[in-house]
Amino acid sequence: MGSMNNTYFYHDKPLFGLDVGYSSAKAMQLDWSGKKRVVKGYGVTNFPSDYVSNGELKNPEGIANVIYGLFEKQLIGEITTRRVAISVPATRTFNRPITLPKLASKDIKEAVYLEAEQYIPIPLDELYIDYAVTGQTETELQLLAVAAPKKMIDSYVILARLLGLELVTLETSIAASSRLFEQAEQSDSPTVLIDFGSIAADITVYHHDLVVTGAVPCGGDIFTDILADKLGVTKQEAHIIKTKYGLGVSKKQEQITAALNPTLTDLLKEIRRVIRYYEERASGNTKIEQVVTMGGGANMPGLSEFMTSSLRLPVRMCNPWENLAFGDLQPPNNTEKSMYVTVAGLSMINPTRIFV
Repeated sequence: MGSMNNTYFYHDKPLFGLDVGYSSAKAMQLDWSGKKRVVKGYGVTNFPSDYVSNGELKNPEGIANVIYGLFEKQLIGEITTRRVAISVPATRTFNRPITLPKLASKDIKEAVYLEAEQYIPIPLDELYIDYAVTGQTETELQLLAVAAPKKMIDSYVILARLLGLELVTLETSIAASSRLFEQAEQSDSPTVLIDFGSIAADITVYHHDLVVTGAVPCGGDIFTDILADKLGVTKQEAHIIKTKYGLGVSKKQEQITAALNPTLTDLLKEIRRVIRYYEERASGNTKIEQVVTMGGGANMPGLSEFMTSSLRLPVRMCNPWENLAFGDLQPPNNTEKSMYVTVAGLSMINPTRIFV
């Protein structure tokens, strides 16, 4: 967000990614000097969940203090720049593909605002609105409009200021994750990407770019809370059940599936809605060919098989680390790697493509 429509000159300076979630913050910087991108530094830290509410940082001072501790004591490797790309939660933003007749550049903004007024249930003066051109014909423009509450965006700007960082871009979590998919897969097939965070699953159709997005409360922590409640166990026990058995074949499969079924039904309903929206508007009868999952919640055993059976589409996890190396640094283990999906995507923003 922030400068998709402006083209000024760029400075080829390094940047790092900072992913501030609902109870954790991750940082990562890449070294772009060689043929392969190498992780220069990374790390994760946690803070109380009441520091964030509905995507807005309610205690930016407290979060800044925790992140200072990450920079000073917890990093593996080092962060060598103050230029930062920060993610904002996709679940708190409004994304919509818009088709407009060919307009002069000066008229596009007004047309986008008029369209946004019809579909966003928040007064426009409480939103930041941006857009990017995703395609065009001789008579039409295809745009992706993005809007986010000013209070939420301003809280991240305050955080960057408290940390003494130069904020060069804000990007939704699903946009960052999709960059990782693009770099790892280089797929030309229309794909549904699902990024399972801690409390929500961000859903997008990706075909050379983000096309249409959605979200549903269906993250890793949600699965744990449901299992703890329905099975009458502690959250720690529920986490073990989720990661060890999940939806896979086991003595607990029927119980686990029954407990998670309402939430998974909502997830499947939103996936089908996004697919239908895309295919009804795609040219040449283009169809979704696959579903690719990412993020911590995607690790749950049996989830891909369950979704494949329900959607009648191939569902698989993405391996986003093929084009990243950790050099001399100790890499995170396989179960931890999924938590770095968003921040890795942010760190893969090419510094030469940042306009300032």
